[in-house]
Amino acid sequence: MSPPRRPRAAPGGAKLGCARASLTIRGGRRAEAAGLAVCLLAMVAAGCEGVLPEPDFERMLHQRGYRPFERSVQFEDGRVMRPPPLGTIARGEVLGQPALTRGVEPSGAYTAQIPVPVTRAVLERGRDRFDIYCSACHGVRGDGDSMVASNMTLRRPPSLIDEPVLSFPPGRVFQVASVGYGLMPAYDIHLSVSDRWAVVAYLGALQRSQRVRLTDLPPAQRARALAALGGGAR
Repeated sequence: MSPPRRPRAAPGGAKLGCARASLTIRGGRRAEAAGLAVCLLAMVAAGCEGVLPEPDFERMLHQRGYRPFERSVQFEDGRVMRPPPLGTIARGEVLGQPALTRGVEPSGAYTAQIPVPVTRAVLERGRDRFDIYCSACHGVRGDGDSMVASNMTLRRPPSLIDEPVLSFPPGRVFQVASVGYGLMPAYDIHLSVSDRWAVVAYLGALQRSQRVRLTDLPPAQRARALAALGGGAR
């Protein structure tokens, strides 16, 4: 009896086997990638269904806020308004002598003299700025008589040519124009330092013009005033 014959390898059989093995490996990698994709989709779907916590943006909208000058228990000095860090300067802050930039002397008192030369050009500039920013509430004459003032029932704008404003030193008027007072907002974002001092200078001229006596006028201006009044003295 003759021994069994081994099957003859087909031509190219070795190459065919390698190709099958390569397809098997590639197919396994594709199946693994597909499995990972399914897992990722499942995690995303679970997150959309509320499994993962969602950010609470409502807390940012309704969080408690402090009001200016309010007390705070979070700081040792009890103040909610924090001073700037030492050695820092706020962006946009005007540097210079306190009498010029803030209307106060180094001692803390309001400056009693306007720290810029008061010229006709300065007064004209002050009148222009006053008519634009101040007269709407305080009136063109500064007496508090205006259409806006007549509709402010909560608190009318005060007269700027009568007491107590009449006795305010220039530095205090400048500071009120800078940081505001009561219902009046700050105007330092609208008026430069030089423009605020121009308004202060013009207000001083306005106050004097509304209560000056004929005997206080120089002779030439007194004669013109008497002629305008028809020769009658007051």
